[in-house]
Amino acid sequence: MKFFQSLLVAPAALGLLAPNLLNAAEINLEDFSRYSDKGVESTSTLSELYPSDWSYQAIRDVVASRECNDLFPYGPISRFEAAVIINSCLKGFDQITSLERRLIDEFSSEISILASRVDIPDSRFDEFDAGSFSTTTVASFSADFAIGAVDGAASQKTSFDYGYEVGLTTSFTGEDSLDVTLVAGTGQLSEFDLSQDQGDTLVVDAISYTLPLGDKLTAFISDGVEGSALFNTACVYEGPSDTLSSCGAVSSAIDEDAAISGGATYDFGNGLTASIGYEGEGDTASGLATKEGKDSIAGQLAYSTDDYGFSVTFAEIEATTTSDDQFTAFNAFLKPTQDGFPSVSFGYEWGYDGDAAYAADASASYFLGLQWDELGEGTFGLAAGTKEAMAENVDDDLLMYEAWYAYPINDGMSITPLIYTKDNASGTDDELGVMVKTSFSF
Repeated sequence: MKFFQSLLVAPAALGLLAPNLLNAAEINLEDFSRYSDKGVESTSTLSELYPSDWSYQAIRDVVASRECNDLFPYGPISRFEAAVIINSCLKGFDQITSLERRLIDEFSSEISILASRVDIPDSRFDEFDAGSFSTTTVASFSADFAIGAVDGAASQKTSFDYGYEVGLTTSFTGEDSLDVTLVAGTGQLSEFDLSQDQGDTLVVDAISYTLPLGDKLTAFISDGVEGSALFNTACVYEGPSDTLSSCGAVSSAIDEDAAISGGATYDFGNGLTASIGYEGEGDTASGLATKEGKDSIAGQLAYSTDDYGFSVTFAEIEATTTSDDQFTAFNAFLKPTQDGFPSVSFGYEWGYDGDAAYAADASASYFLGLQWDELGEGTFGLAAGTKEAMAENVDDDLLMYEAWYAYPINDGMSITPLIYTKDNASGTDDELGVMVKTSFSF
């Protein structure tokens, strides 16, 4: 009885909190979510300049003295609009006044963002790029709260988890990307996977650099990102659980927790891509691509359109210094154009354990997911699949079933309840989990 009481308490408690959270967040979260977007428009929503502000008066004076009155609109203006006016009005002038210099200082970030987005070179603004925090860096933030409980083999009482993530993205050429992820989190609900290795200490979780090599080829190198980061696995199911998130490609989409990774993808056009990924122990004495270090390599061929797609992925994973495991996965999806029909995602993976006996060296995983992207205000999903690869000599069907609904409260906040069951081996209780996650992005 205590377990089911906790299941009732979990969503009920969050339901009571949601209206209050909504009222508290309505003003700020929408602005923050717009700020986290990578478009120039995001900056313009941060604040407004009014006639009582010194900068508003100064811009009006500059507009009058430089005879560009047609650039000045009526009423309040945003900071980005101010930057556009300053940049446009001062074009063609080699000398600037102290007031104009003060305005450039005040709006240097917005001016630099404008220049980087529309490729406007201007030597007068160079000093604001050198030796300062890059204005091409975009920061995004997310926080997750989860409450729930599990009954069965992995029984646990009601738990409250949280996770926090900061993402920093910087471009140096306009086409490349340096990405850094910082994370912190603690908890017991493994399906939401919010717990981090360093607990509540915010640490660098991953750093990567991605760059185009010509028009068709893109490559990356990383510490902490899976080697399959550039793969285009044919799956449109976006369930919240950790177990079924791989869409059946459990091992072939390499994610062996090896620190160093790299990969590349080639876009042939018309939806056809070919990718390769690698992971190794380059941060240890074992080294990359050595007999002592454990290496993983994978390749993928994928084709997709707006309505359907498929992919084939192959991986060879070094399990020990003397044996390799091999995996092949086939994935496909279909998105019907008729209203009311769900998208369908399917995955099947078979593998061979290089260290196992011949009669027990094969394994298989499979997955089927349905997703309604517009069911009411949110997204609803159903899925079933193996909770772990099933060896050929095991009779038990180790399956997982899940149902979830992601409801957006506003642009920066959503609530996702999840219920799932796991069929465990004979003689072991099956598992039932009920939990709710509240996500914030800004």
